[in-house]
Amino acid sequence: MVAMFQASPTPAVSSIPHHIAIVMDGNGRWATRRYLPRVAGHKKGVDALRACVRHCGERGVKILTVFAFSSENWNRPPEEVSGLMELLAVALSREVPHLKSEGVRIQFIGDRSALSDKVRNGLVQAEAATAANTRLVFNICFNYGGRWDIAQAAAKLAARGEPITEQSLDRAMSLAPQPDPDLLIRTGGEKRISNFLLWQAAYSELYFSDKLWPEFDAAALDAAIADYAQRERRFGKTSQQVQPATKKVA
Repeated sequence: MVAMFQASPTPAVSSIPHHIAIVMDGNGRWATRRYLPRVAGHKKGVDALRACVRHCGERGVKILTVFAFSSENWNRPPEEVSGLMELLAVALSREVPHLKSEGVRIQFIGDRSALSDKVRNGLVQAEAATAANTRLVFNICFNYGGRWDIAQAAAKLAARGEPITEQSLDRAMSLAPQPDPDLLIRTGGEKRISNFLLWQAAYSELYFSDKLWPEFDAAALDAAIADYAQRERRFGKTSQQVQPATKKVA
C-alpha cells in the first residue's frame, strides 16, 4: 500500500460523512463469474479495501467501519472459512506497517472467543502498533453480528449491576464512544444490512450499490458520498427545524 493518501480529485459535494460503514458484499460472486475459487474473490476484495481506505482518507472521512466476517459466516464451506482466516493473517503482516505509517488506527470489533490464538494475537498486535494514530479510525468487524453486539452490551451492564437504558446500552456497544455511522453502504446489489450495526445504524443514511465489492472503486465511493450529500438528515425533526432560517433583506 504505497503512498496511501496521495492527493487525488475529491468529489464536488457539500457534505462528507464523518463515519462511513460498509457491507463488503460480492467477493464470492466476483470470483464465480470468472470461474475462480471463492477465496480468489476475497483476495481481490482485500485490494479493493486497501484502495477504499486510501480514498476515504483523501476525502476527509474520519472513521471507516467494514463488515469483514460475520458471526453467520462460520456456516460457509470449511475451506472458505479457513481461507479467510489465512487471508486475514497475511493481510495483517502485509498491510499494518503501511497503515501505521499513514496515520490509520486499526480496531477489530467482534467476538474473539472463537478465534485461534494466532489470529487473536495478530489482532492485538495490529491494534497496539497503530494505537497512537489519529488520521483515520479503521474499524474491522470480524466475527461480528449486530444482535451479538446488543446482547454483549446488555450482559456487560447486567454484570456491573447497572440499569439497562438506551443511554447505558449505547455506552456499552462495541463501537462506543465513536459516533454512529452517517452513511452505510452495501455493495453487491442486495438491499439489506444483514445483522450489521443494528443499533448504531438506527439513523444512518443507507446506500445500495450494484457493484460487487472488488469492483467498488473511487468513482463508486464518490457516487455514494454525492448521494449522501443530497440527503436531509432530520433525526425525527421536520424539514423546517433542520433547515437554517432564511434571513430577510430589508
